[in-house]
Amino acid sequence: MNRIDRVSAILIQLQSRRVVKAMDIAERFGISLRTVYRDVKTLEEAGIPIIGEAGVGYSIMDGYRLPPVMFTREEATAFLTAEKFVEKLTDTSTMEHHKSAMYKIRAILKTAEKQLLEEIDDSIEVLKSHAQLAVKNTDHIQTLLNSIARKQVLTINYFANHSQEHTKRDIEPIGVFFKDSAWHLIAFCRMRNDYRDFRVDRINHLVVTDKIFHNKHPTLKAYIAQTAKEQELDLVIMRVDKKVYAHLEHQKYYSGFVSEKTIGSQIEMTFLTASLEGFARWYLMFGDQAEILSPDSLKERVGNIAANIAQKNLQLTNSY
Repeated sequence: MNRIDRVSAILIQLQSRRVVKAMDIAERFGISLRTVYRDVKTLEEAGIPIIGEAGVGYSIMDGYRLPPVMFTREEATAFLTAEKFVEKLTDTSTMEHHKSAMYKIRAILKTAEKQLLEEIDDSIEVLKSHAQLAVKNTDHIQTLLNSIARKQVLTINYFANHSQEHTKRDIEPIGVFFKDSAWHLIAFCRMRNDYRDFRVDRINHLVVTDKIFHNKHPTLKAYIAQTAKEQELDLVIMRVDKKVYAHLEHQKYYSGFVSEKTIGSQIEMTFLTASLEGFARWYLMFGDQAEILSPDSLKERVGNIAANIAQKNLQLTNSY
């Protein structure tokens, strides 16, 4: 990227947030802080009213407005692609808000870009898997995000899958994320006095209270990073015959798939799993065409399960 394009991009970045740190600009463009200071000075000399505060960051003076930004063909295509994901993987409320925003974006596109989007609209699609089709649609995401921003306590009626119980809880929401075909809410549960991961589609009813919480909670990113460190994962390495590998292409991600490589007529696969018991039972589905390289504890567990199955079948046969 040449300097003119970079300075223009920095101006757009400054418009996108209330305050932008110099380090964020440096990391985005792969430049030094000294170069950031020089580029910002160039914008100031061009008449852009930038406010800079040491240790805080840069912001554009409140009330200053710039002409609408023009998008490139690639950026316009990226917007359309994102629209397809929002339509299939979020709730109705978020989809409607995004659709409204897309109308505004399309309104300022040049004729050539508008025509491009019309031509390729039917050439981009996002399809749900069988697991995603089973996920119930919810209309809670926008409500949750607004409550997170305003630090409002929520009262929810929640169905806990592990206990098969319906409970009523007051929670302090922290953040939402999408994983394993479902939206999740991380919140501080006042009933449990601890942080909990709630599946959004299992929130049967939600009420936004007028209570404001003042507790300082970790950010969503920090919470996820911390729980990942605390979670004990076991390294599993196995080899499967190529003829059975095709049947594992989608299932492997649910078992902690990390990487794979081809070795002769086999595929060597590496996993990080939170449950050796669950992995052992999954492995039995195709174990006649695979082998476990490590750990030995997994080999032993698979052997015990197989032996128990054989013993039970023998007893059933002898009983007839």
